[in-house]
Amino acid sequence: INELSQVPLPVMLLPDDFKASSKIKVNNHLFNRENLPSHFKFKEYCPQVFRNLRERFGVDDQDYQVSLTRSPPRWAGSGRRLLLSADRTLVLKELSSEDVADVHGLLSHYHQVRGARGALGVPERGCVTCVSPCPQYVVQCHGQTLLPRFLGMYRVSVDSEDTYLLVMRNLFSHRLPVHRKYDLKGSLVDREASDKEKGKELPTLKDVDFLNKNEKVFVEEEQQREFMDKLKRDVE
Repeated sequence: INELSQVPLPVMLLPDDFKASSKIKVNNHLFNRENLPSHFKFKEYCPQVFRNLRERFGVDDQDYQVSLTRSPPRWAGSGRRLLLSADRTLVLKELSSEDVADVHGLLSHYHQVRGARGALGVPERGCVTCVSPCPQYVVQCHGQTLLPRFLGMYRVSVDSEDTYLLVMRNLFSHRLPVHRKYDLKGSLVDREASDKEKGKELPTLKDVDFLNKNEKVFVEEEQQREFMDKLKRDVE
């Protein structure tokens, strides 16, 4: 982030920006050996692209850096694939190398492609074969989307072992704790939490539990309209 802040913002992103990366090698021989390995490498994928995305999503680079580095993140959930930053504003998902390739494949569609067929040769309108948002999507919707907000992607190499991380904005409030949670899919088939799950301090409840508890979500009319507009735009 510090090095990137010294580089002027490009007028427009080019195809090479979606393939670019930056690498740092750290030799930690004498300092902080208790908490850091003696040697490690750090790679940032598509730095200019994610920098542009952070700007469009209203995420300040210095705030982003502080969220990631001031205190260690903690594991979120039992799958040990998700990390939550100490200030609860960012979610870090552990990826496989195949996942990284998939993100590279959709990133140009997710962000911005210019030209009659786009700078990457992709039509300006989405096609039925694309699973990612249409070109210029984040640009066109001014960052107002319910889709995951990608903020950065990295590889950390320690002792020849690679760990890949995708950083996203946390959709939940970082100030208010979650006191009840549901995994709702719009179906009642096998959609009730097990007794073991219900015995947890914060269980993940499902559709049948939602109905049995007679739960309702009250949303103001203006918020409902904005939500439905985003949802409709995201799925079109």
